[in-house]
Amino acid sequence: MPKKVTATKAEENRLKKLVELRRAVAERRPRFIRQESWRYVRIHPPWRKPKGVDNKVRRQDKGAVKLVRVGYRGPVAARSLHPSGHYDVMVHNPVGLEGLVPGRDVARIGGTVGARKRALILKRAKELGIIVVNPTGLRIIEPKK
Repeated sequence: MPKKVTATKAEENRLKKLVELRRAVAERRPRFIRQESWRYVRIHPPWRKPKGVDNKVRRQDKGAVKLVRVGYRGPVAARSLHPSGHYDVMVHNPVGLEGLVPGRDVARIGGTVGARKRALILKRAKELGIIVVNPTGLRIIEPKK
């Protein structure tokens, strides 16, 4: 029987610290809204890059809205992490669970997976000790009596 691989406490702590660091960076990040969206109802808040020749946001004048820049991104190591501090892995069938490490990875069942295969994935994940972050998607088919 092959040896069961699990994440060490040191690795789990490292991942938790990365999530905390990502959260701290996100708190310092300004709220990027479209220029003058607070002034006119017809201009909606989601960010649009300013392209005007004399635009104060594009020129980054003092006191203007902050321009979206690459430097505001979170840490590279924390980008693929689930908020729980685990690596989020997409799974479409029970075989996809085989390479996952309990304690380090969590499974996310794909949106196109039907109820029957979802039930098989949930059963296999329970056997392997892997957390599924979206266990209740489609209804689970009850076996016929």
